[in-house]
Amino acid sequence: MLIGRLRTNDGVRWVNEAFEVIEDPYAALAEGRVPAVRGPRVAGELLAASDPIVILGIAQNGPDSPSPVQAWLKSPRTVVAGGTEVVLKRDAGQTVAEGEICVVIGKDTAGLTVDNAHEYVLGVTAVNDLSSPDRAEHDPRNFESKSGIGYTPLASWIDTDAGIDDVALTVDVDGETVVRTSSHELPMTIRQCLAYVASWGPLGPGDLIMTGAPHSQAPTGPGHTVTIRVAGVELVTPLL
Repeated sequence: MLIGRLRTNDGVRWVNEAFEVIEDPYAALAEGRVPAVRGPRVAGELLAASDPIVILGIAQNGPDSPSPVQAWLKSPRTVVAGGTEVVLKRDAGQTVAEGEICVVIGKDTAGLTVDNAHEYVLGVTAVNDLSSPDRAEHDPRNFESKSGIGYTPLASWIDTDAGIDDVALTVDVDGETVVRTSSHELPMTIRQCLAYVASWGPLGPGDLIMTGAPHSQAPTGPGHTVTIRVAGVELVTPLL
């Protein structure tokens, strides 16, 4: 099932892919149900799939790292919906599009483990973690390299049926596929990433986990259009 947020004349509504109004999906997940249809088709503007309080990025680390994964915070104010034009920073070196599987947390993560992680997930979506890797030498915390205006393009739909164990990911630049991968190529599984972050701090409905891009980075620049597909979701971002 694909679900998304739509700005209508009556406020923001959750809709399915037929643009029928559905109930709050977080309330439905808490009761173990699929969101029920609550109204007819509506018109409006598709928003980013979530309005998070917390966004965590996963840094995949090698065998010599003191922890199996590490996480870092990204400002929710950098989130923009798919289709939004993003003006790249001109003083930060090369820009890289990082296509990533983005997990949308569905409920309070107290009690989340590797084995039950799927029970806490509303679904997955596509995210473009735009980055300026040339800043890494001076910016080990990823603040400068990932804080540009609009530097977190987020798809408008959440795939609630994709699961978290076998999720496909592709990245296109100007219509040419440059990356074709899946969650199987993540050094740490999505389950392990979720268990790691949940063991250190609380997350709640709508928060986002960007699961890392060890095999899905694509150099890009002004004038390019980046298309990222995750499961049944597509995210298109024109770069200026």
